[in-house]
Amino acid sequence: MKKILSGNEAVARGAFEYGITVATGYPGTPSTEITENIIKYKEINAEWSPNEKVAMEVGIGASIAGARTLVSMKHVGLNVAADPFMSISYPGVNAGLVIAVADDPGQHSSQNEQDTRYFGIAAKIPVIEPSDSAECKEFVGHALNISEAFDTPVILRLSTRVSHSRSIVKLENNQSTSLKNYQQNPNKYIVAPAVAKKRRVVAEERLRSLEKYAEITALNQVEFNNMEFGIITSGIAYQYSKEAFPDASFFKLGMSYPLPENKITDFIKKCKKVYVIEELEPVFEEKIKTWGLNVIGKKVFPTIGELNTEIIRNAISGERIQSIETDLTKDIPARPPVLCPGCHHRGVFYVLKKLKLHVMGDIGCYTLAAFPPLNAMDTSICMGASIGMALGAEKARGTDFSKKTVAVIGDSTFIHSGITPLIDVVYNQGNVTVILLDNQTTAMTGNQDHAGTGYTIRGVESKAIDYRSLADAIGIKRIQTVDAYDLINLEKIIKTETQVEEPSLIITKRPCVLLNRNSEHIQPLKVSDCKGCKVCLTIGCPSISFKNNKAEINSALCIGCGLCAQVCSFQAIRKNVSEGGNQP
Repeated sequence: MKKILSGNEAVARGAFEYGITVATGYPGTPSTEITENIIKYKEINAEWSPNEKVAMEVGIGASIAGARTLVSMKHVGLNVAADPFMSISYPGVNAGLVIAVADDPGQHSSQNEQDTRYFGIAAKIPVIEPSDSAECKEFVGHALNISEAFDTPVILRLSTRVSHSRSIVKLENNQSTSLKNYQQNPNKYIVAPAVAKKRRVVAEERLRSLEKYAEITALNQVEFNNMEFGIITSGIAYQYSKEAFPDASFFKLGMSYPLPENKITDFIKKCKKVYVIEELEPVFEEKIKTWGLNVIGKKVFPTIGELNTEIIRNAISGERIQSIETDLTKDIPARPPVLCPGCHHRGVFYVLKKLKLHVMGDIGCYTLAAFPPLNAMDTSICMGASIGMALGAEKARGTDFSKKTVAVIGDSTFIHSGITPLIDVVYNQGNVTVILLDNQTTAMTGNQDHAGTGYTIRGVESKAIDYRSLADAIGIKRIQTVDAYDLINLEKIIKTETQVEEPSLIITKRPCVLLNRNSEHIQPLKVSDCKGCKVCLTIGCPSISFKNNKAEINSALCIGCGLCAQVCSFQAIRKNVSEGGNQP
């Protein structure tokens, strides 16, 4: 049976077919759908972990306990998981351990373009790269076999295009595997120096064995055609290169670390000219040049952003070819992303801007508040950074600055990595005011549950984190909960809490508007007798527009949250009684 699947769906299918029984992850585009699709298979025990570090540790534990395991995350998630990831390299595994990491060339939804291949090199862990959905499925099996044969975790490196593109995949039956025996082995898994020094030697020996394997594995494919020039490439760059120059000779690297020196050397010597085409960093190119071989790479191909067929064709041939996409879109105005109509974050940032506070922001939908028209965020660096940065600003500039500063963090991000810095604030006697935006979901990546929602990845009811009790246990005495749509009370509380000289936590509550939205209970607002002052535009709601200097509300978008009505000084916005229903 064949089916068209995305790369992420195919990885999930591979987990099922090749006997993986434990899967962990934290949602992050472009990897999210791997774990989401794994729950289709009841044979796999899947979970959303609080963060990638925990996901990695659960995965390592499952592998050592004898279960084939898949851990999924995006590239910056591997930063969070780096401690257990780097530490498991020397000990190795028991059952196969595959770490699926999706890079994001072009930064479609990420703060950087880091290249996961460097993590493999640093950890001495092999990296394999599929180039389409069929390989995404098959490479899960290859990764498991390599993992168990060489006693090592294996990185399955994906990218945005591979993860989200769709192609034909042949479906096979589940190859059920029994648990491997669990044996206590402190001389393998206790990474105290006395043991780790010995395991370092093992890791080097393993790498030498992997280098020999790279020379013979079918993962690396050579195709000789036009010997005038050859292309060494991998992943989605192979598809682009093949489309641009179908008659070229190709060395397609399915195993991108370690590289097969002898096989690549032979390929280069047989071709008159060789290009190394790789997205992001010149990992292949630099390694090949250390062997004294002449190749052309980043001299003509960009390091920044995604590649595509046109870029590759132009770089090699020098031709200027106008893409169809450019022709179709050149006159279309840009449409920047904005918070959803009725988003509970909007009122919070409207108040923060009104109060002219410094806002240390975080990673989530609410990061969009940094841009027009709200312009209400100073920083957003990485998951959970807002609280620690606010404390750092206080340490640098004193209490007066702290009274003009807040840290803003979403509920999923808080659970991911906000609890530890909140402890730091209390322990080191900071006066930071933290605003926890609780919209009861991981909204930015598609409304996944987390430990604060009270439901598991399969929708099973579980214990929800009580943020007030947690904050109290940490030692925070000032804890306020407020309806995010109540601007008057919200402003009053923020004014009060920022002025006290002790830590405080403000929890704003409203579910994400995309959760269980029922149009029968939505009551759009209407405008009458508008004065044209345009104050309502300052909240940045996409359901509000102006025509003939009068505000208009698009009833198809408006959910009746009432924020615009609260900021209107002339009471020109109110419930549209003719629409019926109740205000949410």
